[in-house]
Amino acid sequence: MKILVTGGAGFIGSAVIRYILTHTDDSVVNLDKLTYAGNLESLASVSHHPRYAFEQADICDRAALEEIFVTHRPDAVMHLAAESHVDRSIDGPLAFIQTNVVGTYTLLEVSRSYWQGLEAIEKNQFRFHHVSTDEVFGDLGQSADLFTENTCYSPSSPYSASKASSDHLVRAWYRTYGFPVLVTNCSNNYGPYHFPEKLIPLMILNALEGRSLPVYGEGNQIRDWLYVEDHARALYRVIRKGRLGETYNIGGFNEKTNMEVVRGICDLLMELSPEKPKDICHYRDLIVHVPDRPGHDLRYAIDATKIKNELGWLPDETFETGLRKTVEWYLNHLEWCRRVQDGSYRRERLGIG
Repeated sequence: MKILVTGGAGFIGSAVIRYILTHTDDSVVNLDKLTYAGNLESLASVSHHPRYAFEQADICDRAALEEIFVTHRPDAVMHLAAESHVDRSIDGPLAFIQTNVVGTYTLLEVSRSYWQGLEAIEKNQFRFHHVSTDEVFGDLGQSADLFTENTCYSPSSPYSASKASSDHLVRAWYRTYGFPVLVTNCSNNYGPYHFPEKLIPLMILNALEGRSLPVYGEGNQIRDWLYVEDHARALYRVIRKGRLGETYNIGGFNEKTNMEVVRGICDLLMELSPEKPKDICHYRDLIVHVPDRPGHDLRYAIDATKIKNELGWLPDETFETGLRKTVEWYLNHLEWCRRVQDGSYRRERLGIG
């Protein structure tokens, strides 16, 4: 197949592209706007691959999308392009509505028009895979429940509300037009090339610099953590073997409180980077509690039974093995981190400085 991956320069998108080009015979067209979170350096290992192509475009730009479809004639779309940081959505929700809702609508319409023009065999093989989040389901609170594919939506933030809206659009295009869609909702991803504003890389890099490790509230929020390379395998399994019109939840079977995650990072750094910044005895000494985020959900947890039973997918990594690999990767790629933190990865791309 030739797969068009939107948001392919982002954290999960780049992992998907690396996986496809390394482990399959498929080709990839990477469509990315290259916002602050899009970093082509995350694809350096495959950027010259003969089965890889890159197109810089905004998914809200219908004309640009139409040209890309005509030029590359993809067999499938994996839609990962999204604004995704909750704190940013609280400060400025408009960008999330524009990209996640209007952008998904535009991509759906261009994809549908393209699909309708295909010959019968190609049309039957075409797939549109929409990648979403468990945050659309809202807060499990103190219950022992898990999010299933049938859990009602109850988003809490502008980010999760915009993703819920995009999920509904995709399913409506399947029901109304018969457009061949697949939807996945994943739990919290972590791993290599994660943008440093996110919890795990932020804690790693702050600790190495001797800066405070800010934890919202008491740090009792629970998330199900999924190693990004396990997620990439799952997404490819879905687009290859998933049933049209179906939703598959993808989770790591790793529920941890935020405080457990931060302490685990500190303990690994004590082992892997024992030369601590001066004036601290343990990296845990850097932990500080800050006022909780508005509307902060207490617990997310995915029931991934369906994808296990139907498609035979299970994560390879436990949280312990995945977190160790993640900390080791950041310790070995501090130059990549520095270039993201100081913005040079963007300035050079734009020819500035």
